[in-house]
Amino acid sequence: MEILLLVVGCVSTVLAASWVCQRVPVPAPLLLLVIGAVGSYEPWFPLPELTAEMALFGFLPPLLYAAAVNTSLVDFRTNLAAIGYLSIGFVLFCALGVALVITGMLPVPFAAAFAVGAIVAPPDAVAAVAVARQAGLPRRVATILEGESLLNDATALVSLRTAVAALGASVTLTEVGTDLALAVFVGPLAGFVVAKISIWLFGIFTDAITSTTLTFLIPFAAYALAESFHASGVLAVVVAGLMVGHVTPVVRSAPARLSTWMNWSTIQYVLEHTVFLLIGLHTHQILDAAAQYPVSNLTIAGASLAVLAAVIGSRIVYVMAVRPFLDRKHRALSWQEALIVSWAGMRGVVTLAAALTLPVETPLRPVLLLIALVTVAGTLLIHGLTLPLLARSLGVHGPDPREDALQEAMVTQRSVIAGVAAMKAAAAGPEDLELVAGLKQSAKRRVDLQWERLGMARDGQKTESRAMAYRRLRLVGLNAERAKLLEIRDRGFADHEVLSSLLSELDVEEATLLSREHREREVRAAGPRPAGEAPCVHLDAAPAEVDFEAHGDCLDCVAADQDPVELRMCLSCGHIACCDSSPGKHATLHFRQTGHPVMRSIEPGEHWRWCYIDQLHDEGPDDQ
Repeated sequence: MEILLLVVGCVSTVLAASWVCQRVPVPAPLLLLVIGAVGSYEPWFPLPELTAEMALFGFLPPLLYAAAVNTSLVDFRTNLAAIGYLSIGFVLFCALGVALVITGMLPVPFAAAFAVGAIVAPPDAVAAVAVARQAGLPRRVATILEGESLLNDATALVSLRTAVAALGASVTLTEVGTDLALAVFVGPLAGFVVAKISIWLFGIFTDAITSTTLTFLIPFAAYALAESFHASGVLAVVVAGLMVGHVTPVVRSAPARLSTWMNWSTIQYVLEHTVFLLIGLHTHQILDAAAQYPVSNLTIAGASLAVLAAVIGSRIVYVMAVRPFLDRKHRALSWQEALIVSWAGMRGVVTLAAALTLPVETPLRPVLLLIALVTVAGTLLIHGLTLPLLARSLGVHGPDPREDALQEAMVTQRSVIAGVAAMKAAAAGPEDLELVAGLKQSAKRRVDLQWERLGMARDGQKTESRAMAYRRLRLVGLNAERAKLLEIRDRGFADHEVLSSLLSELDVEEATLLSREHREREVRAAGPRPAGEAPCVHLDAAPAEVDFEAHGDCLDCVAADQDPVELRMCLSCGHIACCDSSPGKHATLHFRQTGHPVMRSIEPGEHWRWCYIDQLHDEGPDDQ
């Protein structure tokens, strides 16, 4: 019964805290940590036993996999240099700095102090992702933080294992090198093997239920395989997650992907929040154990705060020192972005789990556990509360929804063109071509609705676009269809399975419409781009309008008897040409012939511009 009450209490607390954090700007992990600390002093609350095995083998694999499978492998590779500097170099730098602080304040051997340094060094993937979402950080910064927190656990756990071994006996350089080689090479290899087998099994288990069940096995299988060879289970899970996430759109069906996303979102939500609650629930126990040692409370408090300061300060020093090397395609992080990266150092589940692996005979073990707990709570409190404010004050913000809308429209248009071409190639006769023509019109409507999201009345009035009107009317129709199906169900006029299938189809369509409506509201809430914020010098120097050619058509398409998809206008000479989705791509051809850098759309309701040189776009100045 106690276990049942504990599960109900933890999940209920997580739900209540999440509800509060949706209305109060407080990170949910921090609030749950505080709630747990308060609850740890209540004698009626059953304290769950949180062992290192539970944290390392129960919580860590699924949480790492959930983060890795949703991380872009392409972006991960692009930022691999920055991720490597932080996940390896910083962990060792921080561990050494913390070890020096501890040995100067507490009577513990250097090996134990370095072990604590390895414990508190790695920022946590769960906390980093949660706070990055709330702070609205740029995608590149978020990718670096996520990638770092996925890999730094391996460095920390290998360092911890070496330090713990040194507590009992001397450790040779050969043994250290062997552990490092196992972690770096065998761990990823184990993840690669599990990923390949899983991808092959996806071809066998094609239905949504069995395919989703298979994904639950992947993180634990990868972790177990690597650890059985004394390699890094962390790296194995990360590699498996990145590989599976990259090929999922190809090897799995849409229903299976949707089912997996819904189930894993729920699992990740429950686990990552429960972990912080459990950390807080052990506060009283850790404080009582630390108070039994012959070290003054003042010394313990001073050492805990000194380690917290060393953890925060060493990250700032290290990140700012290596900032020139944290580049992507020869573009280093700005000092503002680097400062954000240095300030996003929240610790969490890995720190606590690693602390619990300290041997019982470790000198001042409860005191060292308290230091780890203070570091977790302190970084969540300091970084979690101030990171969004710091990002806003430095002008570092997340992706502009207007730019996302433009990219989405351009990508949708190109994918639709490819789809129509494939349907034409697959057509077997005139009847098929007639169907393709109808499907092409439907696809063109999808593209038109995407482009209309970029429209905004010139006087700033947020009028309803045709896309919004379409969604409004279609949602009304969906509600009416659902009501009729439920009426049929209640009267018993049709089988349950038939009605369930139809209701599911309506739910998927409605969810898609609501998601698009939310994104469009973000675009329209952002308003037009303020003057002076053009992303490159060519767009900044380009005029809003020029005298365009009177014919108002792509003459190259006319001469070649081709149909342009959309028209563009050169903002240097006013030349009208067709877009890249058109057969001739004459606007791009005009740029290659003349070198004129900027063009703009002249489609109704569209004002965005494109720089061919810098491959950047904006929505144009306000005065257009």
